[in-house]
Amino acid sequence: MTLDPHTCYRAMRARDARFDGRFFVAVSSTRIYCRPVCTVKPPRRENCRFYPSAAAAESAGYRPCLRCRPELAPGNASIDATSRLAQAAASLIEDRSLEDDRLETVAARLGITDRHLRRAFRAEFGVSPVEFAQTQRLLLAKRLLTDTALPVTEIAFASGFGSIRRFNALFKSQYRLQPGALRRAAPDAAARDTLEFELGFRPPYDWPALIAFLGARAVSGVEMLDAGVYRRTARVALEGTDHFGWLEVRPSTKKAALRVSVSASLAKVLPPVLSRVKALMDLACHPAEVAQALGALARTQPGLRVPGAFDGFEVAVRAILGQLISVPAARTLAGRFAAAFGDPLATPFDGLTTAFPNAARVADARPARVAKLGMPAARARSVIALARAVADGSLELMPNAEIEATLEKLRALPGVGEWTAQYIAMRALAWPDAFPHTDLGVMKALGTSDPKRVLAAGEAWRPWRAYAVMHLWHSLRKE
Repeated sequence: MTLDPHTCYRAMRARDARFDGRFFVAVSSTRIYCRPVCTVKPPRRENCRFYPSAAAAESAGYRPCLRCRPELAPGNASIDATSRLAQAAASLIEDRSLEDDRLETVAARLGITDRHLRRAFRAEFGVSPVEFAQTQRLLLAKRLLTDTALPVTEIAFASGFGSIRRFNALFKSQYRLQPGALRRAAPDAAARDTLEFELGFRPPYDWPALIAFLGARAVSGVEMLDAGVYRRTARVALEGTDHFGWLEVRPSTKKAALRVSVSASLAKVLPPVLSRVKALMDLACHPAEVAQALGALARTQPGLRVPGAFDGFEVAVRAILGQLISVPAARTLAGRFAAAFGDPLATPFDGLTTAFPNAARVADARPARVAKLGMPAARARSVIALARAVADGSLELMPNAEIEATLEKLRALPGVGEWTAQYIAMRALAWPDAFPHTDLGVMKALGTSDPKRVLAAGEAWRPWRAYAVMHLWHSLRKE
């Protein structure tokens, strides 16, 4: 990634939030690196060095600022193929969704060679995948030390370190601090059953519109919306073990960030939990870039986001269940499905009672049992076919997956047409150019019943057509 020092320095002096997370500024006189929105007095230009990632700054010998906290910077969404490949690898490393950190495993998961992965990764982040992984572990540990009361031993293992000794040594060598120093800097931390985090975004961010969308489609027992707060249950698998718990998300009243509360039962799987929340809430979006591409369509609501998925399989099932029926009817059916195949879960909230089933459990179900919930037998067979493909690993429904190959696999499933495939790509794959052009709402908003005309109109909105869909759907709510 090429950074123009003059542009970066101007953005830093202006504390321009549009650049937050897109580069980091390191100060040679202090050996500290910051986000471009840091509130400290701007350093002199000759003392500044600019890096495309936190890992690149740390590889050059700088430690993170304790005030602006680089670990809170928003992520980056990308449409470019090479960048998207590197981001996919980064996601796998960051959320520890693989059973080991070996580069060969990451490359195999993405269907590329080790050499290609190294080249794409360095072009995007300025460091090797191994260096990136180390920085992510350290930054997560720093966040947990600052924001939670978890014991240091639990923090070390939750962050992906194999031993306390390795954790302490790396923390001291990289950050020139003992882990306990950060814990002492957070004297209000107290043992509790809930872990609290902040996840940043680039404003504007239309929180009411996003949770209205999620609330209308919330799976009963699994999700709920209460006074502007989104809550849900969680099932996260790591190294063959399912971890269960709950989380809630609300906007911060002071920062461009979301406040995330996570049950302590999910402490061992915090990286994938936080990664999934980022995807669900579309926190990597660059709203200025989207608004520029959509023009007049986005002018009145430039902060509209594309809701993603906490669980790609869950969203895909929900999409199939919702074929040819209304949103409220699909919500009712999805609730029955979760109650029939999911796991009961105790939470502090009356509306959260169930963890959505995993693909393996649904794959073993009989079509007649699924159909009995209130759907045609053909649709029940579609759900089971989807579950089997996900369970055996032939279909992966995660952000940054290879788009065309995944779409082809989805279309090959019985009962999955273009609308369903594009909707799944839009949410579960976080594909910003997904475009369900046969959607009745999209056609109504554009004043046509001809899908070819919809496709033609959508050409002007590439590569952000998924955001155009959200604006078109939202325009119908105003009528």
